[in-house]
Amino acid sequence: MKKNSFVEGTVIATALIVLIKIIGMLYVIPFYAIVGQKGSALYGYGYNIYLIFLGISSAGIPTAISKITNEYHTLGFLEAKKRAFQIGLKIISLASIFIFLLLFIFAKPIASLIIGNLKGGNTINDVAFIVRCVSPAILVIPFLSVSKGFLQGHKFISTSSTSQLIEQLVRVAIILIGSFICIKIIKTTTTFAVGIAILGAFFAGISAYLYILYKIKKNKKSLSLEKTTKKDKISNKEILKKIISYAIPFIIISIAANIYNFIDMILILRTLNYLGFDAASVEFITSSITTWSCKLSMIVVAIANGMIVSLIPNIVSAFTLKKWDDVNKKLNQALQIILMVSIPLVLGLSFLAKPVWQVFYGNNFYGPIILSVSIINALFTNLYMVTSSTLQGLNKFKLVYKTTLSGFILNTILDVPLMILFHKIGLYAFHGALVATALGYITSTYVGLHSLKKENDLNYKSTYKTFLKILIPTILMLVILFIVKIFLPFNNLTKTKSIIYIIIYTVIGGFTYLFTSYKLNLFNIVFGKEFINKLKKKLIRRG
Repeated sequence: MKKNSFVEGTVIATALIVLIKIIGMLYVIPFYAIVGQKGSALYGYGYNIYLIFLGISSAGIPTAISKITNEYHTLGFLEAKKRAFQIGLKIISLASIFIFLLLFIFAKPIASLIIGNLKGGNTINDVAFIVRCVSPAILVIPFLSVSKGFLQGHKFISTSSTSQLIEQLVRVAIILIGSFICIKIIKTTTTFAVGIAILGAFFAGISAYLYILYKIKKNKKSLSLEKTTKKDKISNKEILKKIISYAIPFIIISIAANIYNFIDMILILRTLNYLGFDAASVEFITSSITTWSCKLSMIVVAIANGMIVSLIPNIVSAFTLKKWDDVNKKLNQALQIILMVSIPLVLGLSFLAKPVWQVFYGNNFYGPIILSVSIINALFTNLYMVTSSTLQGLNKFKLVYKTTLSGFILNTILDVPLMILFHKIGLYAFHGALVATALGYITSTYVGLHSLKKENDLNYKSTYKTFLKILIPTILMLVILFIVKIFLPFNNLTKTKSIIYIIIYTVIGGFTYLFTSYKLNLFNIVFGKEFINKLKKKLIRRG
């Protein structure tokens, strides 16, 4: 296995995660067609429950193991590093069993909490069945996550990312093949078909975990996992305390991100029902906001996911050696990469919301209207994730709680009032929930970055300057796209016409943005001349 530098690790992780997310986007086209609107809403309930409880059982420990691994490796505590990994696996086994039993036994009360008194859509028994189908994955995925965290702590980014690709391929295969056989061949209920699809996460986790175990076994020496008689003067109690202290903020961050969705799901469902929307529209709008539009924003969010995989161990290394200039440089570079890649993507997808929704989910009135606004939140999500990960890497746990809770509380408080306000003034009520989510993420990000500036004298002048430069190709791209739309409007769209329009607009918009960015020297500014030159050499060699 090969270690990766910060930018190289970021690019590798992001590229693979983007590929994973593309697969995650594309499978929804046939799956949505197989299970229909009601089945897709049911899948959305199960998927959001899975993410929340996966966060509780595994979000903190893997990232804590990544951080401790890098810290001990940097300081030369190789035996303690090995023990930390083993202790992490023991903790995760207890957490996994507890969450599995909780989901399986209390599936019905959880289902009741989700849909409440909504009549005419999926029943409490349907949702309870799906919750039980989710539970086996909790027994596997946390072990996979801890093992990946151990590898990431050694800066073996590509191996960890490859395991995610294996996991996604197996999961999507089971989702599509399983649901197709159930609905089209065996003729089972939609609920049973969705249950089989949800079980895909369990088998996918096993496949990826076996791959990770093989890689760890093959590289025992470089990972310091071979037997040794030397014992570092760090007790198991100290390691356990450190794992827990590192893990709790990560758990809070992960749960908060998923709770944003879960709270939105419940509040949107209840508020739309209160405002007089019919059951079918309530379930469609709710699942579109919390699941299906999120699937389309996966590519944008993947940028932050790939960034964090490489950012955490590099930030920890710089912090451990007290190199604050390096910390400042890496944080600014991370923010600039997020802005440069996310801004054109979210605005482009917002512009193409109608044909994109048509391709993935078919013709629907509410879908494109939801996507055109919800996709913008992917940018704020990315900035929040990078800021939070930096705070965690710097051991600023109180600040992690402060930033997370401030955004979460604001989002929860504003959800219902903004939906009712939007409805009363003639706007779409559900856009109020999306605005509340955006304000929550913006608040969390601002509080985190402002506190770092105040407490550690970090500055973001380079990011501000780069952001202003990024606006130039972005505005030019949008102007040209709107001009093209005058001659090529989105009228009478079919799937085929939508695909053609998406390709035409993407080529025109993408070329405009990339060419203008190149002329403004943005690639060298954001990614660094060294990396760009290295990339050019590789491309020339392969060419």
